[in-house]
Amino acid sequence: MSVRELVVLGTASQVPTRHRNHNGYLLRWDGEGILFDPGEGTQRQMLRAGVAAHDLNRICVTHFHGDHSLGLAGVIQRVNLDKVPHPVTAHYPRSGQRFFDRLRYATAYRETVGITEAPVDADGDLASTRSYRLEARLLSHPVESYGYRLTEPDGRRMLPERLAAHGITGPDVGRIQREGVLGAVTLDEVSEVRRGQRFAFVMDTRLCDGVHALAEGCDLLVIESTFLDEDAGLAAEHGHLTAGQAAAVAREAGVRHLVLTHFSQRYCDPDAFEREARAAGYDGELTVARDLLRVPVPKRR
Repeated sequence: MSVRELVVLGTASQVPTRHRNHNGYLLRWDGEGILFDPGEGTQRQMLRAGVAAHDLNRICVTHFHGDHSLGLAGVIQRVNLDKVPHPVTAHYPRSGQRFFDRLRYATAYRETVGITEAPVDADGDLASTRSYRLEARLLSHPVESYGYRLTEPDGRRMLPERLAAHGITGPDVGRIQREGVLGAVTLDEVSEVRRGQRFAFVMDTRLCDGVHALAEGCDLLVIESTFLDEDAGLAAEHGHLTAGQAAAVAREAGVRHLVLTHFSQRYCDPDAFEREARAAGYDGELTVARDLLRVPVPKRR
């Protein structure tokens, strides 16, 4: 059975706390695992969450600030130590190639797995598989930063009442799905479009076009909310979002499940982020992330 869920490995911003590790997020999408922004301590958090190096197929880094990338060295070395048998691809801003190189070869180790480097230097598609299309969008931060979005291809949902009305049963159902027509009956007459699921990952950024494009119509949106609204000036100065801004984006984009994360150490009350998100008018499913939480991708409509 396919699994689609977010495994939260860390939720702190620049400074970890007693209860929050630096960033780290694993998206399980059918048989693949995509690791986003492995900050310091990610390898240990993977162990605590039951995530193995063999679970990783892609690593996506939004930008090269330490809380989003210092765990790369350990993760890459673990992939090699465990001799992961399948390809692992790394996406990251091309402008940070020197940082990626330093982290990949931070210390001596035996390289047994060829990490495929696929740097990002513009908006657009990065990869396409049978179950998703991966794209990147430029964000607004003091260093170059990209957000990521997965979109499942649209499918078809067969409508039993219409099949019955046309007398289509048994093997003929599969035949019309494959061939698009059965006698005088077309696939459109007995089915409807099933919209593919959508996931987006938005880290350090001010409000910008990229944020809105990534969030549009998402089933699950993971987005930073480093500050509360009372510190909106600091957020803008340092290239971050507030909880209210993140929630307003989700409301306008029609997001079904909003996950807030990347919290400044200055705040002690996690419930304040939920209150501000609700005050901003977001009425969908809402999660204020905590370390080691698992969040399922919402079922298709």
